[in-house]
Amino acid sequence: MSMQNISFLGAGSIAEAIIGGLLNANVVKGEHVTVSNRSNETRLQELHKKYGVKGTHNKKELLADANILFLAMKPKDVAEAVIPLKEYINNDLLIISLLAGVSTHSIRNLLQKDVPIIRAMPNTSAAILKSATAISPSEHTTEEHIHTATSLFETIGLVSVVEEEDMHAITALSGSGPAYIYYVVEALEEAAKKIGLKEDVAKSLILQTMIGSAEMLKASEKHPSILRKEITSPGGTTEAGIEVLKEHNFQQALISCITQATKRSHDLGKTLEEIAKEK
Repeated sequence: MSMQNISFLGAGSIAEAIIGGLLNANVVKGEHVTVSNRSNETRLQELHKKYGVKGTHNKKELLADANILFLAMKPKDVAEAVIPLKEYINNDLLIISLLAGVSTHSIRNLLQKDVPIIRAMPNTSAAILKSATAISPSEHTTEEHIHTATSLFETIGLVSVVEEEDMHAITALSGSGPAYIYYVVEALEEAAKKIGLKEDVAKSLILQTMIGSAEMLKASEKHPSILRKEITSPGGTTEAGIEVLKEHNFQQALISCITQATKRSHDLGKTLEEIAKEK
């Protein structure tokens, strides 16, 4: 795709992951990326030093040459962040929202403009070009806008185009997913310590086990339960471990985790919808 001028409003972990991924994939050069946040100048300097991107707190400067604007602030700050942009936004600007729970309709209400908005939910694995990203277009986006967004996110991983109504569930599943995986790895590392394994040995074995299992799931047409049963011998070590997980309702805990995160995304969306109506 042709070189774009890309701006980010918000400079947190997901913004950095995408910036790092796009630069790593040579989609854009640092000097074509502008980043802004509410007031943290130190953070902007840090990103400039690390990636060569421009930092500014001037909204006009942020949007002056931008073809694409990523909204990457905390969802609760969307009204405060977006409303001051209204006078600088034109209808040629493609807005890509990374905000959990925030509908394209809410953003359009805040801007009071019929601008093309695409809602996206990547994850922080974008930094190593391994994101699982879902995108959903709004009524004012064209096929060209969808192609642009898809091309951008394909450089940092897998992309699925979905209906916006599915974004709450996707936010909970793949958007937050890396955190759940890291949480499991934390537990495995603690278990390794408890059974006397050296930290460096345990870490390499845990990581390769996670990677190998994921690759097996990708390569095999078998259901995960079949793969599990194939390595669970009656009376063996794996069965002993699985039985403990069952006793502690491990699967139900994960299901409840995803369900609760989905509900939280819905709740955020409703709250922000009301805020947008009041502005």
